[in-house]
Amino acid sequence: MPETRLEREKRTVQVMVELYCRDHHHPEATLCPECQELLDYALGRIAACPFAADKPTCARCTIHCYRPEKRARIRQVMRYAGPRMLWRHPLLALQHLIDGRRRPR
Repeated sequence: MPETRLEREKRTVQVMVELYCRDHHHPEATLCPECQELLDYALGRIAACPFAADKPTCARCTIHCYRPEKRARIRQVMRYAGPRMLWRHPLLALQHLIDGRRRPR
């Protein structure tokens, strides 16, 4: 069964947070509490997105549902992990770039 747009968005965020945490905070397999909290928050926001299956990437969204401090933290994570995704998860990175071209209806 093909992966839905929201499932892929959740997986992308998870991989980015794991990459950032491993390189900055916690080199073991588990996330540090700060990054786990950020991931839980991001996954909750994705699940509650009013655009559902038509959801664009958060950077291109017309509604910013993240609180300002969480938005700054996720932006920091994505700026770090985004370029590294091309080497570590090229298919997921490419799909994310394609999804970034999508605008909400």
